[in-house]
Amino acid sequence: MSAAGALQKAVFVTLAGDAALTALIGADGVRDHLQPRSHRPCVFIEGIDSRDASTASEAGEEHLVTLEVRTGEGGSRVAQEIAARVRALLDDVPLVLTGFVLVSIFHRRTRIGRDAKAKGHVAEMEFRVVTE
Repeated sequence: MSAAGALQKAVFVTLAGDAALTALIGADGVRDHLQPRSHRPCVFIEGIDSRDASTASEAGEEHLVTLEVRTGEGGSRVAQEIAARVRALLDDVPLVLTGFVLVSIFHRRTRIGRDAKAKGHVAEMEFRVVTE
């Protein structure tokens, strides 16, 4: 498994296993990708962009993890609440990665906006992660 794969699994397990987040989005509200006709609200892993970040003495990678929160109609406040919970679960926490070591995970940004086409709100969240 790659570091990005191990990271994706750890993020998914962390989000799906949190009772407070489940209360906000429902039991099957965490997805590894957006599926057609996914129920709302939901959180899914939009993508992971990985780059080499090796040093002279350590092999490593930098990952930009993008998560999306999608809500139904009139859900700006709901999107903000879900995004805040996701941030609390992932920002600067010691995730356990199978076969790799997490050096750091930090929230970089969240952008919340209306998605008229999907008739709801979207919170796009980005985290910077370094693994060895």
